[in-house]
Amino acid sequence: MSALLELREVHTYYGQIHALKGISLEVNQGEIVTLIGSNGAGKSTTLRTISGILHPRRGEVLLQGKPMTNIPPHKVVEAGIGHVPEGRGVFPRLTVLENLEMGAYLLRDKHEIARRMENVFTLFPRLRERVRQPGGTLSGGEQQMLAIGRALMQQPRIMLLDEPSMGLAPLLVEEIFNIIRRLNQEQGTTILLVEQNAQAALQVANRAYVLETGRISISGTADELLHDSRIIEAYLGL
Repeated sequence: MSALLELREVHTYYGQIHALKGISLEVNQGEIVTLIGSNGAGKSTTLRTISGILHPRRGEVLLQGKPMTNIPPHKVVEAGIGHVPEGRGVFPRLTVLENLEMGAYLLRDKHEIARRMENVFTLFPRLRERVRQPGGTLSGGEQQMLAIGRALMQQPRIMLLDEPSMGLAPLLVEEIFNIIRRLNQEQGTTILLVEQNAQAALQVANRAYVLETGRISISGTADELLHDSRIIEAYLGL
């Protein structure tokens, strides 16, 4: 059976800078797969390449075997790839409700939009409480919930999460990772997670890839990497 998402020998550039140097990875239906690595390793570039913001010069991006390599971002969304970017990217002047409606821009069925919104509010009760509040006035944790909720309005086949714990207090980090686990276990959402907090990411993931300067250096089950001396020394700070 083919993977839900697959990258084959992907090379992505920023101008003359060779950012991804032959990345190959796969994410199977129902998995949480995490990409870990230091700043500048190419983690966010990988997600941007998948979501069509960047186009690789060589290699392929496949969604359930269908080529996605050079199609525009809105077509990637239509195909079922949701991207929660680094920095959350909520619309600061739009209300929580309007931000969520932006996530459902492909839908015309008002009943289906309402059903999906209720699903988001069940997952994130705080968003229901702040439904008329501008997105820019929410706390960092609430903005992260809103960004995830907006992506969920698309009902994506796979969700790309870029640094969801960045800038959050430890208690909120724990809450965000509990939400990621619930999304996967209760709603069956397949997730590709980019995260600098390697310990938290490996504890929630099924499998992991380690990126170093645009190449995958190590891959395996999350449990294997949690106990790998190279990972412990380089990324877990133990």
